[in-house]
Amino acid sequence: MSVAAERTAAVAVDVTFLRMDRRPAGPPPPLPLGVRVTQATRCTTAFYRYLYDTVGHDYVWWLRRTLTEAELSRILADSGVTIHVLYKDGEPAGFYELDRRNRPLVNLSYFGLMPHAIGAGLGRAFLGHAVDEAWSQGTRALTVNTCTADHPRALPNYLAAGFGRLRTVREVWNVPLHLGLPIPSRLRIG
Repeated sequence: MSVAAERTAAVAVDVTFLRMDRRPAGPPPPLPLGVRVTQATRCTTAFYRYLYDTVGHDYVWWLRRTLTEAELSRILADSGVTIHVLYKDGEPAGFYELDRRNRPLVNLSYFGLMPHAIGAGLGRAFLGHAVDEAWSQGTRALTVNTCTADHPRALPNYLAAGFGRLRTVREVWNVPLHLGLPIPSRLRIG
């Protein structure tokens, strides 16, 4: 099916852009017992898709789902992009992606927990780990964005971690229906 003929759902979201201009003064909150974060040093596209699709399924994470294997492989092979996986009791429980391709500015491109890990008290410590890792290599500023499709605690957690709001803009996404993502009625246009 051609892109022009592809059926889409129009989704309206408010995207909030945030920035942190200095490393937090104290150490990040400790990860709970039985929890660790590991960098996926040679992240395959299949494992990345598993992480991205599982974490983002309920939050309309769609952009990376539309990439070809070659496009995604190029991103994952770039030394400026790192994937970090949260494990709880030996199983993946979330991931984050840092993009250092515009050094010394770093972007926390993706961050989230898998459904089974939400509400288990992992988010604050995991975000602290991501922020600490982002600042570990001569960073001048750390950015992230979140939107009204994300978990309702996302924005408050980013603010509590030390990010400051830059701006909020309304975006309309044309989400391909073949991706099979659940789109909350509150976000649908028409």
